[in-house]
Amino acid sequence: MLLTAGTFILSGLVASAPAPADTSRRPVLTPVGFPIVEPTVRYGLALDTFSIDQDTILFGQTLGDILLGEGLAPQQAYTASSNFNEMLDVRNLRAGRTYQILDDPDTEGPDFLIYSPTVYRYLRLDLQGTGLDEYRELPVVIREGLAAGKVESSLWNAMVGAGHSFALTDKMEDALQWSVDFYHVQQGDAFQLVYEQEFVEEKEAGFGRVRAARYSTGGKDIYALYFVSEDSTQTGYFGLDGQPMKSTFLKAPVRYSRISSRYNLRRFHPVQRRVKPHLGTDYAAPYGTPIVAVADGVINRSGRTRGNGIFVKIHHDKRFDTQYLHMQKRAPGMVVGKRVSQGEVIGYVGSTGLATGPHVCFRFWDNGKQVDHTKMDFQDAEPMPEEYLPEFFRVRDDYLAKLNSVGSPIEELEAK
Repeated sequence: MLLTAGTFILSGLVASAPAPADTSRRPVLTPVGFPIVEPTVRYGLALDTFSIDQDTILFGQTLGDILLGEGLAPQQAYTASSNFNEMLDVRNLRAGRTYQILDDPDTEGPDFLIYSPTVYRYLRLDLQGTGLDEYRELPVVIREGLAAGKVESSLWNAMVGAGHSFALTDKMEDALQWSVDFYHVQQGDAFQLVYEQEFVEEKEAGFGRVRAARYSTGGKDIYALYFVSEDSTQTGYFGLDGQPMKSTFLKAPVRYSRISSRYNLRRFHPVQRRVKPHLGTDYAAPYGTPIVAVADGVINRSGRTRGNGIFVKIHHDKRFDTQYLHMQKRAPGMVVGKRVSQGEVIGYVGSTGLATGPHVCFRFWDNGKQVDHTKMDFQDAEPMPEEYLPEFFRVRDDYLAKLNSVGSPIEELEAK
């Protein structure tokens, strides 16, 4: 038989080759028909494969209590607790904070406990004992932000009223703590800020430093501009002309406080009920508020008396001494002879001694005589060397453009 192209013999039968397929009738695969579902990955796990229970740590509850309550055997709970403590001190497992239990239905018992002591880190505890424990610092992304506000009642209200977290107020105080008396803010004061906003996993997490600040009060502008020279020898906050903002003494030894009683030679004592000179300045603040050294120095007295309560006294140089009274407790190691740095925590606000409520009585000596520190003008730090000024002015001008984009200065600036 003569076979022509396009034919073949099958079981003795002659058949033609199959006709070309009608491509117009083929099924078409589309993203809509076959959606691709991205897994939810967090804590290094695909969370979609687990059931997740979240709970709150109760007062007095231990990690062992939690694990036993999840059905772990005593030895399993002990081993897991030991592993946890190797990664993070178990004392950081605090009442009121939450934790998560992850359970894979294909395994017997819970699989992981997730605990985040802060938004910046997490601990993954492997409850199956397969070695998948992890304590990880999450990457932080810094983005620049701008803020501005005007004081109508308080600085905190001004910050929140402008749509910002009051925590940003604390960062602004860091930048301006040597030059602005935040205990005397006035209605009509205004501020503009360039600040660092921290993001973790694309969520706002907290604040870095304020890079530039302008605070307007009493008809003048006060600037603080953060600058690091290329050789890193000049670092910190500087004013418009490159003068360091850091001065010998801080304005006050506590944050988040108010002056409840001033230096007064004719004050009526609220406990002793008689006129008695008040040779210090009282700052009222909540129990436990940190008290910091207002300048570098050496502790020359540290103890407790009936009137002063728990206190620390610091000798700064041949001329100045400061004292901090009525502490709840001293910070660890604050003993006579200890050298402390400006801003270092030396104790915590309390009401020990003759005190009617939580506050710190701050006393200041000038050549052995107690004086009103709020009336003193302290010497600034050494000026920036001139060879760094051109580099500083370039950074300054960039900051000024950003500050001016959210507010206007009161004073006219001279071009440099």
